[in-house]
Amino acid sequence: MSVHRHPLEVSARASEAGDSSALVVVIATEGSTYVRQGAMAVFAADDAQTGWLSGGCLEPEIARRARHAVAEGHLDAMDIDTRDDEDLFAGSAVGCRGRLHLALLPLDRLPGWSQVVQAWWQGAGPLTLCLAAEGDVLAQAGDTHRRWTLPVAPAAHADIAGDVTVPPPPRVAIFGAGPETRMLVTVLRQLGWHVTVVERRARWIPADNIADTWHILSPDDALAALEPAPDAALVMHHHFEHDREALAALAGTRIPFIGLLGPVRRREDLLRVLPAHLHALLAPRLRSPIGLKLGGQGPEAIALSIAAQLQAWHHGEPA
Repeated sequence: MSVHRHPLEVSARASEAGDSSALVVVIATEGSTYVRQGAMAVFAADDAQTGWLSGGCLEPEIARRARHAVAEGHLDAMDIDTRDDEDLFAGSAVGCRGRLHLALLPLDRLPGWSQVVQAWWQGAGPLTLCLAAEGDVLAQAGDTHRRWTLPVAPAAHADIAGDVTVPPPPRVAIFGAGPETRMLVTVLRQLGWHVTVVERRARWIPADNIADTWHILSPDDALAALEPAPDAALVMHHHFEHDREALAALAGTRIPFIGLLGPVRRREDLLRVLPAHLHALLAPRLRSPIGLKLGGQGPEAIALSIAAQLQAWHHGEPA
């Protein structure tokens, strides 16, 4: 099963492959828009698209301009403004009252772009992209940075200049694989999470690893190997002793979100066999049973409920 990746990841691969793709970045927005500043999409020569900048209504024109930018090898910019009352009654009206300011970058002309993205994905820091009106492009993540100068499209509809910052991807370590793992990893990857799975039981190790990293290690050894430390950890072995071992290892970390799969009675049994000092360290951070109450049953519903709770927590939404 294929896993959809973050547009930045796709842009890195496209840049290395030189496959005539363009990266489109939202430099600024006003009013009601489908996405916010920093949103991105990649448009490939074969009409493949990763990421969305609208509900689909604006993409055909953006894709056309993106292909032209690649063919000409220049930077381009677009202003898409649907705030006028007349737009509500136009034949192709989108019904939104907003403005998108977009920059279009031909990835073939950005050698070294993939190194910046890789540094960002590995947790070096936020990725900053700075565009100047004269065509200068600066990208940086941690200590990795690149600078390019490209010609600006003569017919650019807007000023190229603008800056965006993309925060580092949130990171989660899943201790234990099971029926929920494949869907949970897939959904989290689609949402932009960097996912590590820690599992030593051979029956759960997939032939195609859809996680970013798979550690066949003990919880203690895996935690020592994780750099940077994850923002969240999930304990879901479906095995009492393995879960106890993982909770004991996680108690000594500073990971702020620790989720435990299983009913309340099982949680109480696990905490009862942990030393009191480890119990005290875990209690403020432990979410158990993990997952929002969305309804349904089975691994798919469980995976969805866990992903929803993680996403809400990461964005500061009440869960």
